[in-house]
Amino acid sequence: MDSSHLFDLSNDVAVVTGAGRGIGEGIAKVLAGAGAAVVCAARREKEIERVADEIRASGGRAIAMATDVTRDEAVESLAEGAIEAFGSLDIWVNNAGGSPIQAPLVDLPREEWDATLALNLTAVWVCSNIAARHMRDGGRIVNITSRAAELVVPGSGHYSAAKAGANMLTATYAKELGPRIRVNGIMPGPVPTEIMMKALGLAEEQLEKLERALRLPAGRLGTPEDLGAAALYLVSPASEWVTGQTLNISGGQ
Repeated sequence: MDSSHLFDLSNDVAVVTGAGRGIGEGIAKVLAGAGAAVVCAARREKEIERVADEIRASGGRAIAMATDVTRDEAVESLAEGAIEAFGSLDIWVNNAGGSPIQAPLVDLPREEWDATLALNLTAVWVCSNIAARHMRDGGRIVNITSRAAELVVPGSGHYSAAKAGANMLTATYAKELGPRIRVNGIMPGPVPTEIMMKALGLAEEQLEKLERALRLPAGRLGTPEDLGAAALYLVSPASEWVTGQTLNISGGQ
């Protein structure tokens, strides 16, 4: 039996938000490596231009579109730009998110609560609605949330609440958009991205100590490529009977 088609995305166009670094960069490159044309979106234009350049240098198809996912009109332009550049919209990965602030909920400034929900929850709702309107049948949406959606992390209650909400959006959209569009999610565990390092106040030389302290069954911290592989599964033909699921991709955390 030939199974080569199971992870073939050569007929697909994918938008990845937050694609300029970290997990988003890893996802964009893995999807491009599977044949998808990728639209790399983020606020920092220089970063997404670099990612798109590296994808093209490796023989893939990619463009960069500077986008603030907290602005509805910017997200609409992103969807339209993907279709204008590549002819369709098939995959949308809601990866943009994060919060650099840690504080007990009772001390958290209101503006930080509002900003965290706007980026990590409301933007997922807006992006999913716009993506669904523009997708052809067989579309796939993947929401990148966090293990913090299920684990109590003192100082990150605002972020956890937003990501728990995104998990519920994933399950609800799967019911409401199926069977035309499949919707799934990924809860990454400890992946030493820039925003995680900043939020936890970690330096590069402290990662080995963190790895030992976590004692993950998989034996190591995660990488952006680990999350890219999980995203590839959820958007590929291999997962055609999977929707409404949020996978725990955390090294066993």
